[in-house]
Amino acid sequence: MAGLPAALGAGVVATAAQLEARVSRTGWLPTTGPASPVSPAAVGTRLVLSGARGVRSALRSEPGLFAGLAEAGASALAVEGATDSDAVAWRRSAEEAGLPLLVLTENQTCDQLNTETLGALLDHQTSVLDRLEEVHRVLVQIVLGGGSLEDLCEQLVRFFDGAAMVTTTDGRVLASAGSDGELEHALALDCFDRTGRLITEKEPVGIRPQEGPAAHRAAVRIVAGSLDHGLLTAFCSHRMLGPDDVRLLERAATVAALAITKEQAVSAVESKYRAEFLRDALAGRAGTAEEAVAHAQSLGWDIDRPMVVVVAETDEDDERTTRSAEEVRSLQHRFARAWTHAMQVRDPQAPVMGFSQEVVALFGVTEPADTEQVMRIVADVARVVRGDGGGGRRTFSTGVSRPISSVTELPSAYDEALSAVSVGRQMHGDGALTHFDGLGIFRLLALIPDSAHLRRFVEESLGELATDDAPENADLRQTLSILIDTNMNVAETARLLFFHYNTLRYRIVKLEKMLGPFTTDPHLRLTLALALKVHQMRGI
Repeated sequence: MAGLPAALGAGVVATAAQLEARVSRTGWLPTTGPASPVSPAAVGTRLVLSGARGVRSALRSEPGLFAGLAEAGASALAVEGATDSDAVAWRRSAEEAGLPLLVLTENQTCDQLNTETLGALLDHQTSVLDRLEEVHRVLVQIVLGGGSLEDLCEQLVRFFDGAAMVTTTDGRVLASAGSDGELEHALALDCFDRTGRLITEKEPVGIRPQEGPAAHRAAVRIVAGSLDHGLLTAFCSHRMLGPDDVRLLERAATVAALAITKEQAVSAVESKYRAEFLRDALAGRAGTAEEAVAHAQSLGWDIDRPMVVVVAETDEDDERTTRSAEEVRSLQHRFARAWTHAMQVRDPQAPVMGFSQEVVALFGVTEPADTEQVMRIVADVARVVRGDGGGGRRTFSTGVSRPISSVTELPSAYDEALSAVSVGRQMHGDGALTHFDGLGIFRLLALIPDSAHLRRFVEESLGELATDDAPENADLRQTLSILIDTNMNVAETARLLFFHYNTLRYRIVKLEKMLGPFTTDPHLRLTLALALKVHQMRGI
């Protein structure tokens, strides 16, 4: 603005940052009427114009005029016809209020400045529209030419000279690109959690305040119809991203929505065939081992190797939920997509499919398979899927089968994984990660469909110890459990519980009065051991 012919030679009172203030419109300083000159709605980001007489009149009725204009967000105040004494006084007031001030010379007028400013704004808007049209045209051509979201981000960073990302609604990065160092700089920001997820629940969309580190990034929603597909985010370390950049992002987001919709349509068809094949393989209906392996290879999967079957189930019961059917489908799709993305990083050829309320994945393992190593691998993938729990994610439990070496063993391994996830949730609660070999006696207990029978068995076997009505009941159950685990070794039990030997003997006498002579009756000990195991199960 200061470079316009109508402002050349004018006195300027402004800091370097204030010289970069955005002007979106112009307006005259009102001195009468209902509209207050310090109203944000009336001022906004205007270049406020006034003659010296109008400023004097306004200051008489409102001494805090300059501070009010600054608080209302005025870009600057331009004054014509000011005397030297006016200029000196107003400069001081403008500096104190933090309001950029433009004092025109006697040969300059606000009318001329207004005309040139409006012309410059019109030229700027024209260039912005041209830029938006160019971005839209280039990005649409990428999508129509079969380009991916990665290609779209690659092209977008050429307009921003920074980094661009497409994420899911809960922040998992689907595609990204960046110029030298920009992408690395973006991923190091505090808006990403330790798993690399964009913390979308704390990330505002649209135009942001032009201050602080957050002003160097901008995000807009990718929406198609009523469906929210995620966020398109731009980052730039060397400049702030303003409203014009946000508008460009919004235009690009419509193209991203087109690309995502196209990918989903293709993916839906592919997923249908993939899901049908995996269902058949898990049910033993995929033909011979050679036919199943060949079919899997045509789908990009490798099942001709040692594997474990992993089943992940959401802990929320979708059949008894208050959510709408559309929301449930969306959440399950997001859950399956999260597992797919996490597995693609670790093992791109591993089959992963979402069914109803579960996700099934076939993890390739080394032979001979080490259970602890397998569980560490599955836990790492589950941790990536779970993230930090943000973005509306639901908890899930995971079950792992024993290793298999042939496709023909898939049905039994699938049953093992289903048992592990179901019984594991009963043993450890929501969010459990359980290997089939870790189920022990719980495998048999879980086969009893009516939990009332199990509950009655516990009450009959443990008596009053089956409840926590008395504060000491939990301690007595622990004592009984360790006694049975150590095969009635009193000295070892006392050491494990940090009890004096005589204290433990007293407790044993008390337990026998409540439960019977379990120290000498092996059948009673077996009954009590089973009752204690059932007592540990959730929902009994």
